[in-house]
Amino acid sequence: MKFKLYILIFFLLTLLVGCSGNSGNWGWYVINPATKSGLTNIKFLIGGFGATILLSLIAAFLSIFLGLVVALPGFSNNFFLRSLNRIYVEFIRAIPLLPMLFWVFYGLPVIFQSLGLDVEIDAFWGAVITLAISDSAFTAEIYRAGIQSISKGQREAAQTIGLTQFQAMRYIILPQALRRILPPLANQFIYIVKMSAFASVIGMQELTRRANEIVVTEYRPLEIYTLLILEYLILVLVISFAVRWLERKLGSNESNSN
Repeated sequence: MKFKLYILIFFLLTLLVGCSGNSGNWGWYVINPATKSGLTNIKFLIGGFGATILLSLIAAFLSIFLGLVVALPGFSNNFFLRSLNRIYVEFIRAIPLLPMLFWVFYGLPVIFQSLGLDVEIDAFWGAVITLAISDSAFTAEIYRAGIQSISKGQREAAQTIGLTQFQAMRYIILPQALRRILPPLANQFIYIVKMSAFASVIGMQELTRRANEIVVTEYRPLEIYTLLILEYLILVLVISFAVRWLERKLGSNESNSN
C-alpha cells in the first residue's frame, strides 16, 4: 500500500510542477484548475467517474451471480452438468475481451433481429454484458477453489444431520467459502474497473472515452492521460481500502463467533 501511495504522490508532484509553468514541451495548462479551460477539462474528465463506477458495479454483481450459477454444476454428480461447467469456463476464458465486446455490441442485435426480436443494445449495456460474461468464467473458478477448500468432513457432517446437498451448500459450505474468496473477488472487481476502459471503443462515455475526446481537441496526450491514470489509481485505492476494511470486519466477526 505504501508503494501505491508513493506512486500517487509522485504523479501529483509531477502534475503540480508542470502546472506551474507553460514553458518547454509541457502542456499541463490543459488541466490546470487555475484556468477556465483547464477547470472545464478537469470537470469533463471527472464526469466519467459515475459511468465507470456504475458500469463496473452492475457488471461485477452480474458476474458474481453468473459465476456462482456456473460453478455449482461443477460439483454435481451428473456428468452432463459437470461438462457444461467446464465447456463454459474454458470457452469464455479463451475469448479476448475486445472481440467479445464487438460481438455483443454489433453481433448480438443481429441475432435478435433474425429471431424476430426488436432488441437494441446500447454502449452501456453492451459493455455490462461483455464484462459480466467475460469475468464470470474467472469468478466461477474462484468459487470452485473456495468451495473445495472447505473440508470434506463438514459435508459429511451435514449429511448425517439430514441436510440435502443443496441445504449443505447453502447453509454450511458457501458461507465459509465466501469469507475465503473475498480477496480474489475484490481483485476481480478491480479487474472489471480497469477493463471498463474498453467500453470507450463503442462510444461509452466513461473515463477513457472522455480523455480521448479531450486529447483530440487539445492535442496534449501526456498530460491528459496522466490525469486519467491518476483517476483510475484513486478509484482502485478506494476499492482496496474498502475491501480491506470488509476483510477485517468479517475476520473480527468470525473471531467473536468462535
